[in-house]
Amino acid sequence: MDTQTLLRDTLNSRWDKYKSELKTCRREFSEEAVHDFRVAARRLLSLLELLREILQDPGIKKARRVMKDQLDELDELRNTQVLLADLSESIVDTPMLRPFQAHLQKKERKLLRTTRKEIKSMQTASVAKRIKQLEQAMGDLDLASLDTSLFSVVDEAFAIVMQRYALVDPSLPSTIHRVRLAFKKFRYMVEVIHPILQGFPADYLKNLHNYQSAMGDIQDMEVALQELADFNQHAPASYDPEPARSYYKERHAIALAGYIEDKGEILTFWRTAPDQPFPQEKRT
Repeated sequence: MDTQTLLRDTLNSRWDKYKSELKTCRREFSEEAVHDFRVAARRLLSLLELLREILQDPGIKKARRVMKDQLDELDELRNTQVLLADLSESIVDTPMLRPFQAHLQKKERKLLRTTRKEIKSMQTASVAKRIKQLEQAMGDLDLASLDTSLFSVVDEAFAIVMQRYALVDPSLPSTIHRVRLAFKKFRYMVEVIHPILQGFPADYLKNLHNYQSAMGDIQDMEVALQELADFNQHAPASYDPEPARSYYKERHAIALAGYIEDKGEILTFWRTAPDQPFPQEKRT
């Protein structure tokens, strides 16, 4: 498959997946449906960002903004459900978290009502129009330099990752979160172009996912501690917040230590500059 066909097919498949998951979410609203829609939207958004750089099309910005707003509307529900899913696996051994769990369950019910309305009101006409225009515009791509252009865009995305990585301070988890946001964009771009990558390990995409998840575990504990602090402000006077706080602080420390220990793996995912070899090339 040539690269132009790869991009066109990926655009069509991700657009179809986005529409399908949105339709499912509207018809069968559930935690799983919302998750699947978020993933489909993220992957389509990353492709639009890649194509914006390749095509130099400023019109993509509006479509990206629409989709970004849609994702932002789902963030609070996602965070709440992640915490509840985590609690469901540990609550038997951590009874001191039951009041916090009840608080999150109440919050989830409220968010589900508002999110269902937001899902039903989401508009896709402007995105659909831009997708059609992009498909036509791809016919004008310079095929001779297309692979080089794609690699250049990913080089830039990874350069941003490494700039933020250089500023990581274990005492400031927000610095790791900034790496995670840039890394997620890089990872989704790689998912698009991986069929044209040569010599990368068979488990390459899985390793990207695992590295991102390690940073995500830290952020989840950050969210848990913030949510717990908010809950403590309104909890009954008889409630002792310290056991729950200590539990999440310990979890946070474990996640942070795990990431710091293996954070150098990031250097195995891409070349550090356009004139440098890829990591797998150094081993051959």
